[in-house]
Amino acid sequence: MPTPLHALIQGPPQPIVEAPRPQISIVSTLYRSRPFLEDFLDGCLEALRRLAISDFEIVLVNDGSPDDSLDYLLARRHDLAELVVVDLSRNFGHHHAMQAGLRQARGDLVFLIDCDLEVSPLSLCSFHDKLRETGCDIVFGYQERRKGGWFERISGGLFWKGFNLLSETRIPENIVTERLMNRRFVDALLQLGDHNLFLGGMMSWTGFHQIGIAVGKSQREGASTYTLLKRVSLMVNAVSSFSAQPLVWLFNFGALVTAVSFSYVIYLMIRKLLFGDALIGFTSVMGLMALSLGILTMAIGLVGVYLGKVFTQVQNRPNYIVKDIHR
Repeated sequence: MPTPLHALIQGPPQPIVEAPRPQISIVSTLYRSRPFLEDFLDGCLEALRRLAISDFEIVLVNDGSPDDSLDYLLARRHDLAELVVVDLSRNFGHHHAMQAGLRQARGDLVFLIDCDLEVSPLSLCSFHDKLRETGCDIVFGYQERRKGGWFERISGGLFWKGFNLLSETRIPENIVTERLMNRRFVDALLQLGDHNLFLGGMMSWTGFHQIGIAVGKSQREGASTYTLLKRVSLMVNAVSSFSAQPLVWLFNFGALVTAVSFSYVIYLMIRKLLFGDALIGFTSVMGLMALSLGILTMAIGLVGVYLGKVFTQVQNRPNYIVKDIHR
């Protein structure tokens, strides 16, 4: 059978050639970050120069930032071709934006860092040396002593202790965003289908060989975008995403209260039959009723939190929507 004319013209199908991976990808997110970007980019370039790495990319995710961060980065792409800007359709939150950056990063190594300069980009050198020295899959940063005032230090410490107490997944205390990961760890992490994101827990759950390194974290200039309400919300999301232990504890506590209440009712009946007491312990009974009502309300709310997680997961909506990629 003769070969069709269009096949002779087009020739045999050409194999798809993948673009070579950069040696490293630096990933960060943007939200009201314009004051930090110039120093952040300069610090990244200096760290790469010290490591003698010329094959790299810097992936920055615009998480619906209301300032001119996006315009600045698009202008910087004229003199920094390695800059990749991922523009999300709106603000989806810090962890969702980090996930978007990790999905767009193509490097054999991926360095995740916040761009607010609380941790210097030059710390990449220490992370890189530790990874090469140990041959591990991920080097994560942690604070030996938490930064900030007494409230921030105490609340932060209680967050990690509370999480590890309530969750089956153990996370090193006082970890920070900054971590250097190899490609197989990043690929494994991105396989997780969680819609209720808590990346610190997800990274610990993923496993592999992980090593921590102490980092110094300074106080950022300006007010943090992580308000007290956001911290509480993160705590609820983190625990409810990784453990059903609160439900077990609530059941056990409810069973204990029920047993105590039942015992007290028997005690009142005995007093009534033996001594003819009337309305004995009225205040105590009302107190137990109020306590039981409070426990019941809390239980319904806790079950509602977990039910909301299930609802979000079965909706199967994307965790974020990318509007544009400037690569």
